[in-house]
Amino acid sequence: MASETATVTVPASLPRPAERVAIVSLVLVFLCGIAVGAVGMSFSSHAGLHGTAHTASVPPVRPSMSITEWKQQLALTDEQTVQLTSILDDFSRYYDNVLADGNSRIVQILNPEQRRRFDQMLHDHNPLYGKP
Repeated sequence: MASETATVTVPASLPRPAERVAIVSLVLVFLCGIAVGAVGMSFSSHAGLHGTAHTASVPPVRPSMSITEWKQQLALTDEQTVQLTSILDDFSRYYDNVLADGNSRIVQILNPEQRRRFDQMLHDHNPLYGKP
């Protein structure tokens, strides 16, 4: 009896397995970025960046929590603490890059006097602005 080999043809409209893995990976990375951004923004002093008005009814903004506080309050393992530190460092670098890009794009449309005033506004809003 002759051996028959069955060939399976995949319709051209369906992605190949390697393409599906790439697509799923891309979607997962994007969703993880959204989740990390949401967590980072909720735990950071993000509201202070936008110059929200402080009134008598609004309590003062509490400084950001330290990694030590996160570790203690969430009972994180050492491995989780290392991972959390890495995530927050990545987020901080990403956010710093976004701010720097936004600032450079703003500066490009300003005249020299407006640039000087813009720099002063940023410095007045955040005394650490411009320091290494």
